[in-house]
Amino acid sequence: MRNILIVLAGSLIIMAGCHSPAENKETAKEETADSSGNTVQLTDIQVKNAGVITGKPELRQMHTSLKVNGVIDVPPQNLVSISIPLGGYLKTMTLLPGLQVKKGQVLAVLEDPQYVQLQEDYLVAQSKLRFLEADYKRQQELNQSKANSDKVLQQVKSDYESQQVIVRSLSEKLHLININPATLQSSTISRQISILAPISGFVSKVNVNTGKYVAPTDILFELMDPKDLHLSLTVFEKDLSQISPGQEVVAWTNNSDEKYEAEVHFITQGVDETHAAEVHCHLKKYDKRLVPGMFMNAEIALNNARVKALPDNAIVKWQGKNFVFKAETGNMYAMLPVEIGAHTAGFTEIKTDLPEGNYVIDNAYPVLMKMKNSGDEE
Repeated sequence: MRNILIVLAGSLIIMAGCHSPAENKETAKEETADSSGNTVQLTDIQVKNAGVITGKPELRQMHTSLKVNGVIDVPPQNLVSISIPLGGYLKTMTLLPGLQVKKGQVLAVLEDPQYVQLQEDYLVAQSKLRFLEADYKRQQELNQSKANSDKVLQQVKSDYESQQVIVRSLSEKLHLININPATLQSSTISRQISILAPISGFVSKVNVNTGKYVAPTDILFELMDPKDLHLSLTVFEKDLSQISPGQEVVAWTNNSDEKYEAEVHFITQGVDETHAAEVHCHLKKYDKRLVPGMFMNAEIALNNARVKALPDNAIVKWQGKNFVFKAETGNMYAMLPVEIGAHTAGFTEIKTDLPEGNYVIDNAYPVLMKMKNSGDEE
């Protein structure tokens, strides 16, 4: 009897040992992905944990773009070089590059004896003009009564008109150094003159320092009016046929990810020795961090069409190629190769003709990892 019990116990142990691996394998199958070729099946828990979301491709307005380079530029009429027609010593100046100035603001004060001499010459010439004017009127009256000869009247008239020219000339010279002849009097003669800002803008260059003598040919400062700051892009001749005024442009610097919006304004006629032409674009918003000469990267929107697109998170890259996952029944996902096109607002154009159905539109990379990891385990 004891021998019979031992044999039965041994049989039960053997049966249990044969059955346990099958049960464990079945249990493990419920908890791991099943991968075969380019398909993978996930459990409900895996889909939930990975945050996989499915949906259909959309028709969206998208454009292709052309990547180019360029610089921030300012038109010549918005860049002003300031000099003084009459030389002098720089008495005071507090300008620094980048400082904002307003039209009519005093930029610097100069002094020189020649300014005093010019004011003196004008006041003396004006006094003499008043005398000659009175004398000319008197000689006209005398000539009408034949009390003097025509020759005398002509001489007085000539002197009067010559003096008018001298006064006018000196008046214009005073205007050149920002002195108003209409308000100049002997009591207001000054050895100093002020240099005024001809435009509102920013100081781009300062070439002088206090105490320095400046000649009429010296450029003291340069001012920039940022109102018409623009983007000058270099486009090669093979791409020029795709560019037209009004196209949207997005630009950015090498040192920042901030994007600047612009619009193609006009294209220069003709190409240079590098077979490229300049495309001038108006920036939609001024930023003081953008200065003339700054290098810029840019993308020009070339066209706008309704295309089939998926969110960027729906596309995975594997071994240098792009793929999407088509959702089948039972949490089964098939990996399909695709050719992509334009990118706009978080969506990517799908040029490949996809089968009808739902696709993974978010968290596609976890599906790819499950597929490849499961394949490696097998």
